[in-house]
Amino acid sequence: MIKCHPRNPVSIASSLLVLISLSGFAYGKRQTADLPPFQYVGGTEDLAQGCSGKLEVLKDGLAFACPAGSVNVPFAAITLMQYRPDLSKQVLRTNIAWKVQPPVKRLRDNQYFTVLYTVQGAVHALVLKVEPMQMRPYLAEIELQSGKSVQVYRSYEELD
Repeated sequence: MIKCHPRNPVSIASSLLVLISLSGFAYGKRQTADLPPFQYVGGTEDLAQGCSGKLEVLKDGLAFACPAGSVNVPFAAITLMQYRPDLSKQVLRTNIAWKVQPPVKRLRDNQYFTVLYTVQGAVHALVLKVEPMQMRPYLAEIELQSGKSVQVYRSYEELD
């Protein structure tokens, strides 16, 4: 039987090993939990391109917040919501005064959540990049709260 004494090299080594493995596990968990899933990649708002943040589905609208600022979009102002691997022709043909030009390249999977909305007669846009597994729980909640549908280009069954 090994005696657990503070100066016992086996005791110290095993304690360090346990401590390192637990801290690595905690660090890995914290990294994935703290990464904001949404990234501002285009729109009419004064936000930095690539600003990562979180999207909240509120009672009256959507709220996107990142370190560069925030955007609140009332459900009543929304005219179109899409989740696609690119921007649709419908969005590209709309007369939008882009402050941040969104990418026009097509990705393999749905990753662009686009929201068009009208404020004081002007068309505004919010284009967020988000992975399909991160977006999945938001789709039903957005439709339920807003009473409007999100046009999804490819269903999740096709992606699995």
